[in-house]
Amino acid sequence: MASPVRFGLDRLLAEPALRRPLAGRRVALLAHPASVTRDLTHSLDALATLPDIRLSAAFGPQHGLRGDKQDNMVESPDYTDPLLGIPVFSLYGEVRRPTAAMMDSFDVLLVDLQDLGCRIYTFITTLRYVLEEAALHGKSVWVLDRPNPAGRPVEGTLLREGWESFVGAGPLPMRHGLTMGELAHWFVATLGLDVDLHVIDMEGWQPGVAPGHGWPLGERTWINPSPNAPNLWMARAYAGTVMLEGTTLSEGRGTTRPLELFGAPDLDARALIAEMRALAPNWLKGCLLRTCWFEPTFHKHAGKLCAGVQIHVEDAAHYDHATFRPWRVQALAFKAIRRLWPEYPLWRDFGYEYEFDRLAIDLINGSPLLREWVDDPHAPAEALNEAARADEAAWEQARAPFLRYPA
Repeated sequence: MASPVRFGLDRLLAEPALRRPLAGRRVALLAHPASVTRDLTHSLDALATLPDIRLSAAFGPQHGLRGDKQDNMVESPDYTDPLLGIPVFSLYGEVRRPTAAMMDSFDVLLVDLQDLGCRIYTFITTLRYVLEEAALHGKSVWVLDRPNPAGRPVEGTLLREGWESFVGAGPLPMRHGLTMGELAHWFVATLGLDVDLHVIDMEGWQPGVAPGHGWPLGERTWINPSPNAPNLWMARAYAGTVMLEGTTLSEGRGTTRPLELFGAPDLDARALIAEMRALAPNWLKGCLLRTCWFEPTFHKHAGKLCAGVQIHVEDAAHYDHATFRPWRVQALAFKAIRRLWPEYPLWRDFGYEYEFDRLAIDLINGSPLLREWVDDPHAPAEALNEAARADEAAWEQARAPFLRYPA
């Protein structure tokens, strides 16, 4: 029987030798609600019980240290932890990067963030920012590694130069297939950072093993890393469904299955699925599409009955880890909508993650390439496929030196 998977946090807590270099140093923690031990103790509370750890500050990313903020662009304030008496700084409030005063509050920053394996998930941008600031201020960063629940598959076009943003930390594809620890080393190498970086590796993580294919399903409890990331199925679909944030379609916020389904009051879901199958049936492998109805309680189309499509990737009968390509599935849905209803107001024009001069769908994809392909009535499915395959092959080669775990 395989040994249980041990995350970086669990190893740091259990192995005094790993903590020895922290002796006498001020330690800060960057964490969120999913930063928990095997017994579901939050990492801040667990570290506070150790006599050889001197906690001096904590940091929260988007949605907050404790995950109290429901939607995007809802900021968290700084505050003082009522039990520990240490400052808790928000990296999604007045600032996105830690200030000099914040950096002065610690010597070593522990980063314990559960990622979803998608470029747009802002925790990896926050990781980049703290690494850059640590390099400037001579601080150490320790990443307590956690699984990439989407596993190793790679998908999507690479972010193009000039399209960096808070939802685009660098030239990554939408689904990058790396852990936070691996990403940290990639950032250091590609940005040329002179920073004292340590990664506390996981033990026993096997990203290719069923049924979790990245997440130790049945062994570790899923805790939402952000309010609308309620389960593994959402994590599998997210590299595609996140693009819905740049459209007028509901991504299921305000329902119990956000980012696993999409729809709108004026869609014909049956016709949509049929058109997707006619356009590129090979893109729909590894999942099952089901027509559904839902009424969001908040966010887009709140209180309105929406005709929609749910992407099912829950069980082995419908899910194939090697062939499921969520970015292509969602892109194909957009293309089918444009073919069926050419004038459909698909792209949402609004301030997205504090960017007001570029369309959200382009920021999300790291270039206008996908939107232009959708809107071009003469562009075949293979045109997007060829562009993506070239970028995916390049990324597979680029990331290879940074892989820290066996397949």
